[in-house]
Amino acid sequence: MGRKSTKENKNIYQISREDMNYSRETAAEKLGFISSDRIEKIENEKSLPHPEEILAMADCYKNPSLCNYFCSHECPIGIKYVPEIQTKELSQITLEMLATLNILTREKDRLIEITVDGKLSEDEMPDFLKIKGELEKMALAIDSLNLWLDHTIASGKIEQDLIPGK
Repeated sequence: MGRKSTKENKNIYQISREDMNYSRETAAEKLGFISSDRIEKIENEKSLPHPEEILAMADCYKNPSLCNYFCSHECPIGIKYVPEIQTKELSQITLEMLATLNILTREKDRLIEITVDGKLSEDEMPDFLKIKGELEKMALAIDSLNLWLDHTIASGKIEQDLIPGK
């Protein structure tokens, strides 16, 4: 194994590799199609990684968060449309989902009133935007739950074949 990097401001890709105690050479061997030189360029931000490289690194480094990071920070489309998902504990995700569900349950009738005619009037807009915000919170909580599950599978705490579709 090579010497340990003392570089400050390491990016997420280098941190993930080092968390596995892989040298760039070891990572390149395990990844198979990414050279140690290419890994160095990605880690030193001299070159942006390609999506297939991110998928391989996320799997090899057992860090599914790399995919969301890439999409929300480096992909031009993702920067606009993909929110960053924070890694959280299952209990926190569950409580956030339940709190949002409680709000949405109370707002359900108002959403029906607003949308029944297929039009959004000026006076309905504030309520509609508030409900839309709560729906976005729910979507993030669901994404957090999926990321938590991916991390749990990657860490070996849950068998992947126990989860349909994974």
